[in-house]
Amino acid sequence: MQIITPSYILTPNTLLSNMSVAFDRIIYKIAPLEELLKDFPNAKITKLQKNSLLMPGLINAHVHIEFSANKTELSYGDFISWLYSVIENREELINGCNDECMKKAIDSMLEGGITTFGAISSHGMDLEACANAPQNVVFFNELIGSQATMADALFGDFSARLDASKAVKRDGFYPAVAIHSPYSVHPILIKKALQKVKNENLKLTAHFMESNAERDWLDKSSGDFKEFFENLLKQNSAVSDSSEFLEHFDGHKALLTHVVKANEEELKTLCKNSHTVIHCPISNRLLGNGALDLAGLERHNIRWVCATDGLSSNYELNLFEEMKIALFMHSNMPLLDLAKKLIKSVTINASDALGLNSGEIAEGKNADMLVLDLDREPNDELAIHLILHRYNISKVYINGMLKKGN
Repeated sequence: MQIITPSYILTPNTLLSNMSVAFDRIIYKIAPLEELLKDFPNAKITKLQKNSLLMPGLINAHVHIEFSANKTELSYGDFISWLYSVIENREELINGCNDECMKKAIDSMLEGGITTFGAISSHGMDLEACANAPQNVVFFNELIGSQATMADALFGDFSARLDASKAVKRDGFYPAVAIHSPYSVHPILIKKALQKVKNENLKLTAHFMESNAERDWLDKSSGDFKEFFENLLKQNSAVSDSSEFLEHFDGHKALLTHVVKANEEELKTLCKNSHTVIHCPISNRLLGNGALDLAGLERHNIRWVCATDGLSSNYELNLFEEMKIALFMHSNMPLLDLAKKLIKSVTINASDALGLNSGEIAEGKNADMLVLDLDREPNDELAIHLILHRYNISKVYINGMLKKGN
């Protein structure tokens, strides 16, 4: 048992002072230090410096570890140009990111206070790095393939990767399923994969309505994707439209990434099925896809969380930076209100969306916690300051174990 005594605790809904936290793997009690010492007389005590802040560990719900080798290889500014550059450089990027490269990306997330991440794994090459990561990991095995003739082979490869991830036995590692997108996965494959999801109660994610190219292709089998599919895959039309795609997810809550180009009917469907939207503002900007309508999501009572995406469409895997970009991107929203929502989006809301027992400093929750060194007493605008000022993270606890600091 341990007791930690910071100056302040962000729960993340309330700021507490003159309180301490007793924990091992989970948080047992939050109370004044004197009371905790009576309940846990043999606990190890850590008293933190003045203006220290204890807050929940951050949760990055969507990241592509396998593509962490990219820095200047890919083309930015337009989605289709970026996609062609990914195809052109795919082998170099994948082969150029060995376990050391992936470990570097994972360690950078730990340095930035990310205690849990959702890894979108296209090839399974990141399995060992994620299995050995200090963080909790939701390992989304990705299914992709729009050609019916290849369905059996593609599903066999997907199933083998899923089985390999299920063989990982450690606390905080969760095998899961990712359906790449409506335009890239044949309905036959989606149905087979979702049967596994439902039978085994696996977590589920997908990319959805990221670009104008996707919108035009799914609606009219036209636009920028037409040449792409005709030349590379000999397809003249989309394998399904967006409503057909979303119907597959009925009855199973999913995390849908991007959703920048979704229409009103699609948003109503997302609300009806209690799906969560993953917002990746830097990726959306770099690929020329515009800004997600957060106010529109909130009108439809759709939960959203903030994530980094991968280094194929970002320059670092840091949620404080991602939140800062979002704070400026959504200039039509009240600043403090948005800042508070962003903090919740990478803590309690992300935890709830992934079905985890974390995301807040509360009794019974997993002890995934950060210590930030503030430079002065916090005020009512703490959420804004946390996002803007990149305070030093002096300690990171994951499941009660100190993973950064001393």
